[in-house]
Amino acid sequence: MKTIIASPHAPKAVGPYSQAVEAGGALYVSGQLPIDAASGKMDEDIEAQTRRSLTNLGHILREAGYDYSDVVKTTVLLQSIGDFAAMNSVYAEFFTSEMPARMCYEVAALPMGALVEIDAVAVK
Repeated sequence: MKTIIASPHAPKAVGPYSQAVEAGGALYVSGQLPIDAASGKMDEDIEAQTRRSLTNLGHILREAGYDYSDVVKTTVLLQSIGDFAAMNSVYAEFFTSEMPARMCYEVAALPMGALVEIDAVAVK
């Protein structure tokens, strides 16, 4: 059995997918772009975009009854690996202990010209 999760505080999916799906005792959160749900806009710098992506992730986690401490795995996609240190400094504000496992890649491009996109898997 699976449950589709959608938070009104996070931006709607920009394609044919769900914000998150809960199944088998785990929550799978789709990649979160740094879009402000209210305005539909993105900030320009990597720090603000990372903060927004992780804030959007938090809205979805809370909608499903989870929080950042339940996250066991993330994937970070960066338009430029040169932004790695700046992204990490913001990421460390959200994950402060018992860090999740993580992959980080530089990619050729992200949807809507974003600098970062972050997905997650959480378990209770």
